[in-house]
Amino acid sequence: MEEYISHEPHKHVLEDGKVIEHQHDHVHTHTHQNTKAVLNRLSRAIGHMESIKRMVEDGRDCSEVLIQLSAVKSAINNTAKVILQDHIEHCIVDAVESGDMEALEDLNKAIDRFIK
Repeated sequence: MEEYISHEPHKHVLEDGKVIEHQHDHVHTHTHQNTKAVLNRLSRAIGHMESIKRMVEDGRDCSEVLIQLSAVKSAINNTAKVILQDHIEHCIVDAVESGDMEALEDLNKAIDRFIK
C-alpha cells in the first residue's frame, strides 16, 4: 500500500508542450492489485521503445518503425486500461463511499488528458 501526500505544487508537461501545475491537498492511499503486472507491462514497453530507438539509429525502414511504434502505443493504452480499471474499482469506489468528489473530478481530468 502506498500513501501519497503532497502539499507542494508540481508541474506536468504534456505532449503538446502545455504545462499544468497543481497540488494535492488530500491524502490518497493507493492499494493496487495489479501493480506488478503494470510494472511488467511498462518495462516491456520501455524495452520495446529502446529497440525502436536503435531501429531509427540504424536507419531502418520508416514503415517498420511506424509498425513498432503502433505496437508500443497499443501496449501503453492497454496498460492504461488496467490502471484505470483498478483505479475505478478501488480508489473511486472508496472515494464515492467517503464523499470525496474531488477524486471524481481528478479522474475526469486525467481521462481527458489521456484521451487527447
